[in-house]
Amino acid sequence: MARPGYELHPFVETFRTTLAGPVPVVRTSLDRRDFRGTLGARLGYGRDGYRVAPGLYAVGRPGPDSPVLVTADYKLSFDALRRELSGIDAWILVLDTRGINVWCAAGKGTFSAAAVARLVEASGLARVVSHRRLIVPQLAAPGLDARDVRRRCGFTVMFGPVRAADLPAFLRAGNRAEPAMRRVTFTLSERLAVAPVEVYHARKWLWWAALAALAVSGIGPGVFSLAAVWERGVWLVAAILAGLVGGALVVPVFLPWLPGRAFAFKGAIAAGGLGLLTVLAQAAWAPAAVSSAGRLAMVLVAGSLGSYLAMNFTGSTPFASPSGVEREMRRAMPLQAVGLVIAAILWIISAF
Repeated sequence: MARPGYELHPFVETFRTTLAGPVPVVRTSLDRRDFRGTLGARLGYGRDGYRVAPGLYAVGRPGPDSPVLVTADYKLSFDALRRELSGIDAWILVLDTRGINVWCAAGKGTFSAAAVARLVEASGLARVVSHRRLIVPQLAAPGLDARDVRRRCGFTVMFGPVRAADLPAFLRAGNRAEPAMRRVTFTLSERLAVAPVEVYHARKWLWWAALAALAVSGIGPGVFSLAAVWERGVWLVAAILAGLVGGALVVPVFLPWLPGRAFAFKGAIAAGGLGLLTVLAQAAWAPAAVSSAGRLAMVLVAGSLGSYLAMNFTGSTPFASPSGVEREMRRAMPLQAVGLVIAAILWIISAF
């Protein structure tokens, strides 16, 4: 039964009575609603509000000696943890990270010693468990000072494995991690998991960019030509799509093999290459529709957009630091803007 004034979420089975009050007991299996929510979050739909209430939860029948696992309030993080805890009795401490995953929250300062200490006090955890140990995801380490946590609330932080899937083995081994559990990976499947979000978010500007491309394509010697909107505009829209595909899909797929270290450069190469293929297709199918200057504009549009979109992956990879991301953005964004301006000028000039 739900407590008065609270909504009982489907993943909550019941409540467990403790000295700090009733604690929600959550299922370790995911149902269709969880999978639908995961799919929506992966695609970017409703992602910002996909979170659970911060506080103390339980799985199984935990007691005073059971481990305390700390995670973020982003529901994908919460689900990734609870689904691996089948047959395990444990407490889950969910931090208020404003709907951000563990790694990003550590970088943004919401998965911090102060946040952990506040929730330990607010949840009454010291009255629930007899030990003073917290198992925190390793990916929280960049933003969490373990000594500061102990100073603030008296609990000792132990960093668990990178992946929640390794937690059962970690707990069985007496909270010891094998070297493989400490290794951060960014495999093809992991890279593709973050790609759909970029494509989904691109819809916000893609239609406007396509309309602008069609409109500017009609400018010519006769002031404005509807025929040119179709004959030339369709190729500029194709260049925009090449930039989207190159930056949001080709870069994550071929990330290890693209030249350079900067994501902006990788995106420019990948999308610029697709832009060049678009130019070759245009030259083969409609050679009279676009001049040499217009073809250069198409490559610049694709490369600039792909470069910008590829930078969004810097926050999803183990290869970049916050300072490195900021430095790359400061250098790349002016060049991307200049590339688009030059492309617009060349495209208009090419019609005359």
